[in-house]
Amino acid sequence: MTTTMTLHTEDMSLRPTAKHVQDSVHMFLAQQIDSLPSHPTELANAMKYSLLGGGKRMRPLLCYLIADAIDVSTKDALVIGCAIECIHAYSLIHDDLPAMDDDDTRRGQPTCHIAFGEAQAILAGDALQALAFSILSEPDWLTDRLQSKVALVHTLALSSGQQGMCGGQAIDLAATGKNASIPHTLETLTQLHRLKTGALLKACVSMPLLLKPDISKEHVALFDTFAEKIGLAFQVQDDILDETGSEAQIGKPQGSDAELHKHTFPALLGIEGAKTELQNLVQDALHALASLPYNTSALVAFCDVLIHRDH
Repeated sequence: MTTTMTLHTEDMSLRPTAKHVQDSVHMFLAQQIDSLPSHPTELANAMKYSLLGGGKRMRPLLCYLIADAIDVSTKDALVIGCAIECIHAYSLIHDDLPAMDDDDTRRGQPTCHIAFGEAQAILAGDALQALAFSILSEPDWLTDRLQSKVALVHTLALSSGQQGMCGGQAIDLAATGKNASIPHTLETLTQLHRLKTGALLKACVSMPLLLKPDISKEHVALFDTFAEKIGLAFQVQDDILDETGSEAQIGKPQGSDAELHKHTFPALLGIEGAKTELQNLVQDALHALASLPYNTSALVAFCDVLIHRDH
C-alpha cells in the first residue's frame, strides 16, 4: 500500500518522480524484509506492517531530489532514503506506544502495538533501527568509497540519537501534559522540533551531499539552511493539520495533540500565527535555494507540496 501525494497544478511535474521514488522505496524495503530469516515470523510481520503499510515517502523523495540537483547518483540516494525511512518507521512505532503518545491509530490503521502487542512493537522498532544501519553498511554498496559510507552511518546515527530525533522526543515528553516540566516557549518548541522532526529531514539533505566531495562550504551552508527551515515547516504543517484536518485525512483523531496538552505551534501561536510561521519558514527555505547555482526547481515544487499537503 502506498500513499499518493496531492500536488497542485503547477507542481504536476513532480508527480512522476514522486511515484517512481515511492515504488522504488517500497520494492527495496519489501526485498529487505523478505530476505530476513523466516523465524521469528511475528517480528518480521510487525516490521513489514509498519514499514510497508503506507506513508508518503517524503524523506526518500527529498534525498532523491537533492541528489538529482547536485548530480549525485539518484540510485545511491534511494538507498540512503530507504535507510532513513527505516529510522522514521521505527520512531513512529515507539512514538505510538503507551509510554509515549499512546496512539491507537496511525494512517487510519491500528498502530503496531495494537496490532501485534507492545513487546513485538518494541522489537519491531529496534529491528528497523538496526536494519537502517545494515542497509548503509552493506558490503556490496559504495565498495570504493569506504570513508563516505562511514560518514553516512555517522550522520544518520547523530540525526537519530540523543543529539537528534531521540533528544527531541525527550524534550517533547518533558513539555507534554498539564504538569509539563519545561516552559512552553517558542525557543523550546523550535529546539524540540529541530531535533525530533528536523534532524532526520536535515539528514535527507546532508547525506546525499556527502557523496559530492567537491561541493563548496558555502553551498553546503545554504543547503543546511534550506534543510533546517523545511524541517521545521514540515512539523508546523503537521501541527496545523492535527487541529484542522479530518480523521480520514490525517489518519488519527483530530485534536489529539491538544488533548494530550502537547507543546505545538497552534497551541503557542494560534492557528493563524502557526500559518504565518509556516509561510515564513518556507520563504526562508526558498530564499536559500534561490542562492544556489543548481537547478532547484523540483525542490521548490517539493516545498509547495509540503505546505499544501492535507495529511
